Amino acid sequence: MKILIGVDDSPHSKAAIEFVRKMTWPMDTTVIVLSVVQPVVVAYAEVYAPTVLPPETMEGMTRVHQEIASNAERTLQAASLTTGARVLQGDPRTTLIETAHSEHIDLIVVGSHGRTGLAKLLIGSVASHVVTHAPCSVLVVKLERR
Repeated sequence: MKILIGVDDSPHSKAAIEFVRKMTWPMDTTVIVLSVVQPVVVAYAEVYAPTVLPPETMEGMTRVHQEIASNAERTLQAASLTTGARVLQGDPRTTLIETAHSEHIDLIVVGSHGRTGLAKLLIGSVASHVVTHAPCSVLVVKLERR
C-alpha cells in the first residue's frame, strides 16, 4: 500500500501525521510525506515594480518545508513505517493530486482546517479539492473539538 500524506506546519497536519502513526497498516506500506512550497504572489501598484521574490526568500521557505517534511518522516519512522519525504513547489491542491497520479498512491491523508464560508472561498480548501479530484481514496483528519 502507498500512502501520501500532505503536511504543513499546522496543528491539523500534525493531527493527520499522528493518525497515520497510530494506525495499523499492511506490512508493505510506504508513506510518502509531501510538503508543498506555495509560490508567493507579490503585487505592486506601480507597473514597473519587480514582482519576483528574491531567491533567498524561496530558499528559506523551501528549508522550512524540508524541516516540516523531515520531522513528519521521523515521527512515522519511529512507528516502524517505511517513509520518503519530498518538498515540491506549486499549488498544494494540484501538487497532491499530480503526485498521487505519478506515484500510483492508494490513499491520500490530509488534515482539515475546517474553513467555511468566505474564508473557504478566498483561501480555498486543500482537503475539499483533494477529495473531489483524487484518483484514489482520501482520508481527511479533523482536530477534536474541545
